[in-house]
Amino acid sequence: MTPTSFEALPLAAPLHRVLQELEYTTPSPIQAQAIPLLLEGRDLLGCAQTGTGKTAGFALPILNALHDRPTQVRSRCCRTLVLAPTRELASQVGKSFATYGRHVRFSHTLIYGGVGQVPQVNAMRRGVDVLVATPGRLLDLIDQRHVDLSQVEFFVLDEVDRMLDMGFLRDVKRIVSLLPARRQSLFFSATLAPNIVELANTILRDPAHVSIAPQSTTAEKIDQKICFLSRESKRPLLEQLLRAQAGVQGQNLTIVFSRTKHGANKLAKSLTAAGFAADAIHGNKSQAQREKALDRFKKGLTPVLVATDVAARGVDVKDVGLVVNFDLPNEPEAYVHRIGRTARAGAEGKAVSFCSEDELEFLREIEKTIKMPIPRWDDHNWHVEELALSHDRAKSRGHQSGSSKPASGGGGGGNRRRYGRGRR
Repeated sequence: MTPTSFEALPLAAPLHRVLQELEYTTPSPIQAQAIPLLLEGRDLLGCAQTGTGKTAGFALPILNALHDRPTQVRSRCCRTLVLAPTRELASQVGKSFATYGRHVRFSHTLIYGGVGQVPQVNAMRRGVDVLVATPGRLLDLIDQRHVDLSQVEFFVLDEVDRMLDMGFLRDVKRIVSLLPARRQSLFFSATLAPNIVELANTILRDPAHVSIAPQSTTAEKIDQKICFLSRESKRPLLEQLLRAQAGVQGQNLTIVFSRTKHGANKLAKSLTAAGFAADAIHGNKSQAQREKALDRFKKGLTPVLVATDVAARGVDVKDVGLVVNFDLPNEPEAYVHRIGRTARAGAEGKAVSFCSEDELEFLREIEKTIKMPIPRWDDHNWHVEELALSHDRAKSRGHQSGSSKPASGGGGGGNRRRYGRGRR
């Protein structure tokens, strides 16, 4: 029977204590399904997007095991290895372990690139209970004999789809080959494409399966809109949206997605010049710069964050009320991950996407992937009807599959006023 409260879960007293302090009472669906299985020692194949609570879903059972079975960790070794695709996600997972385990005696550290390796080497010299790492830097330290994976008891591979998108398949396979055969393995991905399932079959042993939300669906609580306009009109419409969002109480943070690093820098600079407090994060920024930008964003000091896809993966900020796709992604799966930055932890959110003439094909692929049309928002000063008609004609010619019915939670025009004043 699936537990309906954290109190019903057989976790150690220090973990129940922290859950009470955090005022966590009801587990999310993935937590309710995964935690009992992991406490039994099962391997797990989980299909879940970020924002579903999966980090607590695997951190709590691992911390429970570390508390119940304390063991002296050998130098350069770790009992738990969590592999994450990006520095941001690794940092977020590390913070989650620190939060949930603040009443548990355990050691942990992070290993990722973009920063000096000396503190990481020093931490591993003592050995740690939990190591959260990105593949590249981890292999560097393994090759330098600073890290030994022979004592790993718990292995977590997080956001596997992004890991493969970023070209880490060979690195992941090499890391897995260095792990002991006897271990508990957890495998999480937002999608389960054939190549991901194939990889899971080489890592997991008789795994339990947990799936939260169908593959490639978008959250019902996100009010999605698509705007057809010229490329030159994107910035003034963005500024209108940001002015409207600044007046929203409690959820006035906005993430704006750019397809390129250069575009993110340019857009953040132009928004700052227009009077908006904005910053950019992307792969060319140092880790210290990215963490500083994220910290200022979370605190509301710079309520507009311009990001590329890779940099934003792992950004988990509950007060993001608006996501703007300034550039549509050329990979349709990225759309799902982008708009998932809002409507976190049961809240509602808005996602507005801009589509210029050169992005019509991207939009068609996105709507095929999410299996529904994105409701149009035409009531603004820069709407280009010919682009909208061109998109409709392409659909009518059979280039798009799926229903023509407006998406649940985001009707065609009933929420126009929520996006600021448009054309009247």
